[in-house]
Amino acid sequence: MKLALASLLLVPTAAFVPGSKFAAPRSSLSMSTETESETKAFAKLPASVKPGVVTGKALQDLLSDAKEKGYAIPGVNIVGSSSINSCMEAAKKYGGPIMVTFSKGGGQFIAGKEADNTDDAASIAGCVAGAKHVREVAALYGVPVVLHTDHCQKAWLPWFDGLMEANEEYYAEHGEPLFSSHMLDLSEESLEENIGICKKYMERMAKMDMLLEFELGVTGGEEDGVDNTDVDSSRLYTQPEEVYYAYQQLSEVPNAMFTCAASFGNVHGVYAPGNVDLQPVILHNTQAYIKEKLETDEDKPMFFVFHGGSGSSPKDIQYAIEAGVIKMNIDTDTQWAFWDGVREYEAKNHDYLQGQIGNPEGEDKPNKKYYDPRMMLRAGEEAMAARLCQAAEDLNCVNVLN
Repeated sequence: MKLALASLLLVPTAAFVPGSKFAAPRSSLSMSTETESETKAFAKLPASVKPGVVTGKALQDLLSDAKEKGYAIPGVNIVGSSSINSCMEAAKKYGGPIMVTFSKGGGQFIAGKEADNTDDAASIAGCVAGAKHVREVAALYGVPVVLHTDHCQKAWLPWFDGLMEANEEYYAEHGEPLFSSHMLDLSEESLEENIGICKKYMERMAKMDMLLEFELGVTGGEEDGVDNTDVDSSRLYTQPEEVYYAYQQLSEVPNAMFTCAASFGNVHGVYAPGNVDLQPVILHNTQAYIKEKLETDEDKPMFFVFHGGSGSSPKDIQYAIEAGVIKMNIDTDTQWAFWDGVREYEAKNHDYLQGQIGNPEGEDKPNKKYYDPRMMLRAGEEAMAARLCQAAEDLNCVNVLN
């Protein structure tokens, strides 16, 4: 269960004014100012937010809406077109936005495990291919989709660089990046080195109106090649001073948009109740600290994300949303849901899946319509989508579009 928090600064920092509603007067924020001529695609969302992939101003407006109205967007780790489509199917059903999240390992799986992954070539190509798939079909589901990538540690920066090159190529042609946002997880490094590297990438990303998510502290457990199982428990809790330091440093980048994943006892995976000591109050304390430092009237000047909420209690989720959480990551629960859908399909049709010919209806009866891979994959998709609809309920993200 990963409950990493994150703070989000969604304004051009040159326009930052302590005490204003969103860290800057709306009149000085071209990215966040709606014009009367814009036609609203969704009755309950800002006019900039349209069906399909959202970036830049639209992303900023979407996350601002979530914070103001008290809902959080499901951020889901995917490994192929079936899990990607499950995300968008769920969003269409629950009537809200979705964040489709690629990982380094997930990208490699999309490209194919036998593809040449020298210099992370397959991991990069798979993520790019998956992102292009989303861009081709997202609007058909009629929902806003955020394209994001998950943890990238220092050793994995070549993968991150490859994604950035893809963004820059796409931006040159389309005027927006391929992805909406990326995450850097340099929490194993010193605070100064962590934020120093993040700042360099933020400068590059800000030119394309991209959002950067970074991590402070350590999320325990293991997920997709990131193993913090034996980490010192003290590193599971980030201090407000660390968040504010990062805020100050990244705020020096013009047009910066960033999130900060700060630990509060969160651990990847699912554990029995009582085995993980979550302290989401750290989110509230950090808000109060930043508010005091900025001398602002805004009670929640920072935006937070809730990393990997699999197995989290509704109480913890709601308390985190009250602190300004606008996105919760989900992986373990959706992995189980997909498998459970496949398992149930096999159990229900077991006698029709023992050979190409022959079933309870007759020894010469064909079974092709049962072992067609689309049948079991569809069962997994439906189960995963249903689990995400449940998550959306927990996140207050149902019927937020119209």
